[in-house]
Amino acid sequence: MSDGWCSVAGEAGPVGVDHLQRGVGQLVLNPKLLLLDEPLEGLAPIIVEELLRSIARVVRDEGMSALIVEQNPRMILPITQRAVVLDRGAVAHEGASAELLADHERLDRWLAVAKH
Repeated sequence: MSDGWCSVAGEAGPVGVDHLQRGVGQLVLNPKLLLLDEPLEGLAPIIVEELLRSIARVVRDEGMSALIVEQNPRMILPITQRAVVLDRGAVAHEGASAELLADHERLDRWLAVAKH
């Protein structure tokens, strides 16, 4: 359809979500590690929400590890367990994602450029 929506098995949704779900579905080939470089960059909010749910599901249900490089910390930290912040190639923080997400001062200081 030209309006950016598609229907799959009777369920209508944004075209991008359909493509993302098919891509994530291909991960059933038993990989051990999922590498993602700024997966949220340039995506519409509804697609970001679906992608985050899909990543969380694959990691949780399939037991896969994920290494995610992302500049939207407030969006990605809730679905991760550990966070590493690099500053000019050096580790500035390493710890629990929830701890970093709760520390607004440090998060703002280190990642202010990425704030949305």
